[in-house]
Amino acid sequence: MSQIRDINEVGEFLASYAAHMMGSGVHTSRIVRCTKRIGSSLGYKVRMNVFQKSLVIYVVNLENIDDHFTRVIDIPSQPISFEHNSELSALSWKAYDEHLSLDEIKNEYQTIVSTYSVKPTAILFLASIANAAFCAIFGGDKWAILIVFIATLVGFFIRQKLMALKMNHYLVFIICAFVASLIASSAMNFSTTKDTAVATSVLFLIPGVPLINGVIDLLEGYGLSGMSRLIQAFLLIFCLALGMSFTLIIFKTAYYDTGSFS
Repeated sequence: MSQIRDINEVGEFLASYAAHMMGSGVHTSRIVRCTKRIGSSLGYKVRMNVFQKSLVIYVVNLENIDDHFTRVIDIPSQPISFEHNSELSALSWKAYDEHLSLDEIKNEYQTIVSTYSVKPTAILFLASIANAAFCAIFGGDKWAILIVFIATLVGFFIRQKLMALKMNHYLVFIICAFVASLIASSAMNFSTTKDTAVATSVLFLIPGVPLINGVIDLLEGYGLSGMSRLIQAFLLIFCLALGMSFTLIIFKTAYYDTGSFS
């Protein structure tokens, strides 16, 4: 019975570990490698099936194949964290190289997942600065850059608040794209590069991580999760375009009269 309790405890931890990595924006092959590495360090063989919303994990005792554990766990909805991705991957190597006990691994895991070094306010301002920089790169003048900064600041703030309220993320993208592009449209009155301001005001919504991870998954043979991620990314891009189109409809007379978007 003690071994059964042990394998259940190991399996539950590995399921939580893999699910958190998936929710943090890690591509599938890295999740599988890291989870298997920790399982191997504890004397267990791990098999996994990873999907967009859930994963299936199977753990078996290498010394007694009659001792096994199977769990289906939902992928948590959480902010993408490259810091967590890096530290959780490093934890798998540390567990393997230093032969850490399960308790030691769990303690380090809890320390990692409970810590976010970058505050939401800092992310808000950094994203706004980055989007304004894109506007400058694409030829926006000083007024366009300033307006894109403000538009991103407001749009990203709304996104953070709506996501905290657990609103459907597709609806969040539509609302944020509409608000950001609507604010950027005020550049019509100040800037000679108003088209650049409107176009770059929604770049903070581009789902870069799902797109990249989807391509990586496809290239590494994880077709189901790769296609799921790409479909989700394209749906988010569609919602972005839909929200932006509402602004263009409102201002279509002004835009088409000046030929900015013809």
